[in-house]
This record gives sequence, C-alpha cells and structure tokens, in this order.
Amino acid sequence: MTRMQVAIVGAGFAGLGMAIALRRAGREDFLILERAASVGGTWRDNTYPGVACDVPSHLYGFATHPNPDWSGVFARGDEIRRYLEGVADRERLGDRLRLRTPVLSAEWDAAASVWRIETGGDAPGAIEADALVLACGRLTEPAIPDIEGLETFPGPLFHSSRWDHDAGLAGARVALVGTGASAVQLLPELARVAEHVTLFQRTPAWIVPRGGAAYDDADRRRFAAYPGELARLRGELYLEGEARFASRSGDADAAATARGIALEHLYAQIADPALRTALTPDYAFGCKRVLLSDEFYPAVAGRRVTLEPSALATVEGSTLTSADGSVFDADVLVLATGFASTQQPYADLVRGEAGITLAEHWSEGMTSFGSTVVGGFPNMFVLNGPNASLGHNSSVLMIEEQAAYAVRALGHGDAAGTVLRVDPVAEQRYTDEIATASASTPWIAGGCRNWYVDERSGRLTLLWPGTVDAFRARLAAADGSEFESLAEPRSAPTKGASTDGVPRGAS
Repeated sequence: MTRMQVAIVGAGFAGLGMAIALRRAGREDFLILERAASVGGTWRDNTYPGVACDVPSHLYGFATHPNPDWSGVFARGDEIRRYLEGVADRERLGDRLRLRTPVLSAEWDAAASVWRIETGGDAPGAIEADALVLACGRLTEPAIPDIEGLETFPGPLFHSSRWDHDAGLAGARVALVGTGASAVQLLPELARVAEHVTLFQRTPAWIVPRGGAAYDDADRRRFAAYPGELARLRGELYLEGEARFASRSGDADAAATARGIALEHLYAQIADPALRTALTPDYAFGCKRVLLSDEFYPAVAGRRVTLEPSALATVEGSTLTSADGSVFDADVLVLATGFASTQQPYADLVRGEAGITLAEHWSEGMTSFGSTVVGGFPNMFVLNGPNASLGHNSSVLMIEEQAAYAVRALGHGDAAGTVLRVDPVAEQRYTDEIATASASTPWIAGGCRNWYVDERSGRLTLLWPGTVDAFRARLAAADGSEFESLAEPRSAPTKGASTDGVPRGAS
C-alpha cells in the first residue's frame, strides 16, 4: 500500500501543471499516475501528419517554463511533446511519475477520509491519498461514429488520434471523415501523397487565415538572452487572445468583422462558386470551434481532393456511400471525428460519497464549482474538465489558475483540519451562472451542434463562457465558503434572482 497526500491522474499539461503548483507551494508528497509510457497527453497521442497547435507557441506553455526554442509562431505537435518532456525533466519529476500505470478505480473511503486508488499496468496495487486530482484531459478517447458496415472495410481503418504509420498512403485512395481541427491540418498532407482523397463533410467550419512566421536562430538566441522580451511577447499574445473573446462569444460587431475575414479568406482561395457554397457555414461565427488554416481550401480545390458535402452513411467493403447517396471507393479510411468530450471516460472509474460514480453525478452533463471541485467527491479536483476550455485563448492559462486554486483549497483544509466537501448549493449556483452567461452566446443559440454542449441537457459544459481575466477573478473570489466543512450551507437562490459572478463579457 502506497500512502501520499495528493494523487494526480494524468501527465499531460494539466497533470504537470498541478505538480508544478504543488512544488511551488512546498508540497512534495504527491505522485503522478500515467497510463501511457511517457508524458505529453494529447501531444503524445496525436502524431498524424501536420499536427500542430493553433494557439501561439509562446502562450502555449507554462509561465514558469518559458521556451525560447519554439520553431515558429505555431508549434508542431512533436515540439510540444518534447517541451512537456523537458518540463518533467527540469522539475525532476522522475521519481514522482508512475508511467504505464492506468487507474482502474478511485473510491472515497468516508470512514478513513482518504481516496483508495487501484492501479494496473507496470505498477499494479493500491494507493491511499488524502486528495485526488483528475488531470485526464478531455481529448483522450476517440469518438467513433456509428456507421453501418464500418467493420466490413477491408483496408487500413483508424482514427486520426491513433495514426497508423504503417498504412500505405502513397498512391492510395484515401477517405477522410470530418472537417474539424484535425482534418483541416491533415487534409493538405494527405493530398500531397495520396492518389486521391475523398473528404466527407457533415458541417463546414469557419476558417480564418493562420499565418505564423518561423523563428530563426537569431530569434531564438534573442529570446534566450533577453527573458524580458519573451515575457513581453507572451503578454502581447495574451491580450490578443482575450480580444478574440468578443467575436467568439457573440458580440455583433466583432463577430461580423471576424465573419467577414473568414469569408474573404474563403473567396480568395476557392474560385468555384458551387464549392464555395458547400464550404460556407450556415451557423453563427463562433458556434463551432473557429479553425486556422492557409492550406485547407487550396487542398480542397485541388485535383486530388473531392469534397462530399454530407456525412459518411454506410460502408460495404471498400465502397463508401454518403448521406446524399453518392458512392466512392477507398483503400484507406481515416476518421477525424473528434473525441468523447462531454462524457469523460474516467468518470465511470471514480466513486464518491454514497457510492455514486462521477458519471452518475454528471448524468445530465458535467457540473462543478469553479470548474474544479464537485459536490459529493470530497478532496477531489478536476483540471481541464467542466467549463474549463476556451475558444479564444490558451487552455494552459486555465490549467494554471485551476492548479493554483486547488493548492489554496488544500491549504484551507489543512488550516481547518477538515475534509473539503463542496456545498451542493455552491455547485448549483456556479452551474446556473454558466447557464445564464452562455444562454445568448453562439455556443448555445448559434444554430449548430458543437462539442462544447452536452446533448443530454443542452447545457454548455466544456467552455468557460468568459475571458481568462474573468476566470482568474472568479477563482480569486473563492474564499473557502464553497466547502460545507468551512462554512454553513447556504440556502438556494430564489428563481429569477440576480446571479453574482457572471463571467465578464458574457450576458
């Protein structure tokens, strides 16, 4: 039996960010459990051709670990993975990492006030922890569409996040399903090597120019020699990101300007009117994730790509039929169909008070207080989970704020000598804040289906409907009264009463 203060599940950005925060607070009694063979999270798992980040590289990293060596404004996936490996090395986390150690279950023991965790893999056994941090990510389990006959496809068939590097793509007829963020990066790469690519598009995306110059050796030497310049650049990129919130969240003028930029980009790169029409979204700007690419439209317009503007409906051997009845043949089938984002796979493994699983607690969509703590699950923190994603800025900023909040909350519990139990009224109020703030945004009212909204309840459960500044202020205002053990339970708000803490910039 291993005993510790804090068990962290996951060694991607969130898990490493939590370890950094604990270390900075002088808390050394923690362990990171990672099911894979290395750190890196989604940047370890996604190795498809063209994989890269669409957040500027100097903002997509920890404030405590600036990196002067990025290759350009936008980092490649392999660079980000190496960056995270370097962070783990510089933080000397080797003895705190248990790799190839999946968590099989985590259960709260009320009598002993500890989390009992069962692990498998290379380090099977039992762990006791005072606190549990779920840093499992939201882009871990591929979403495989329910397509009739999919299992009959005779050739290589795989999801973009489980790339088959042995699949023969050169000279092959490739079918690519999906036109989201991964597909937009992947299509131009496939079009360069395949004989032909059929792109199945259920819904077109709003796409804006990517740009992004490369950094040369002189730039990297300058960043390394002058850390203040690197800090100033990070600050500028942060403000640019915050400014994008208006266009993504439904500000009429900002959205109109951004929509105009996207349409100008489309018209400049697609000459065929019929193809332009098929690639033009019919929903509000920002309703779905806004994508960045300078290569996608030229690839779609090229002779090696056929756009099928409907979903893949059936598969019969190597014959693929679309929802509108068009028929295609393919040698390789690639699913760029996203992830199980609103229903997190780890939720079935976690059991809180009264034997309730986290999946059961979230049966109508994820809820929390502060996007970080959940009622019925004492001394548990979820990073990068409910309402902690962003559509306009770097998610690493949110992780850093959540980790800092978790450390402060643990300090509250230490001082009071009590278990941290979230007041269900506080959780409900926060959930109501999110609902109120998001009701009129494109994410809810923009006329599209998106991965931000849980279809079971229609609630926004992935995105934080405000700026990063507003999130920082919201967590800074949390004084411990959100925990029953530190404050008297509060009465529920009356229907129609005003809600404090509505995210700034949302209505």
